[in-house]
Amino acid sequence: MVYFLIVSEQAGHGRRSGGQGMQYVLLGMAIVFEIIATTLLKASEGFSKLIPAAGCVVFYILCFYSFSKALLKIDLGVAYATWCAGGIVATTVIAAVVFGQKLNTVGVIAVVMIVVGCVILNLYGTSGH
Repeated sequence: MVYFLIVSEQAGHGRRSGGQGMQYVLLGMAIVFEIIATTLLKASEGFSKLIPAAGCVVFYILCFYSFSKALLKIDLGVAYATWCAGGIVATTVIAAVVFGQKLNTVGVIAVVMIVVGCVILNLYGTSGH
């Protein structure tokens, strides 16, 4: 994974012109890394378990590095909203499946509204599109 991040950085050369395809891949990777890190944070039980705690730190570093590279071509508001929405949806599912935490009807409606808002922001929310 780290190799992929380095190669993608070299290919982009930090320029803001051109397509955003690679930046959305990096944003997706940031979301996945954040979900893993957050799940490990819960599993670390307040950083009292070494392996999950160490994994949490590593995955947060990878997350923020990927996110920083995605921001080279994606507007901050759009990228952050997408990152948050992806993380909220995935961690809500993980919380229910892995940790047995249930969401009531209002919670489900709230998550759906977050996703809808993110889609609208991605489609119409910035003047750069």
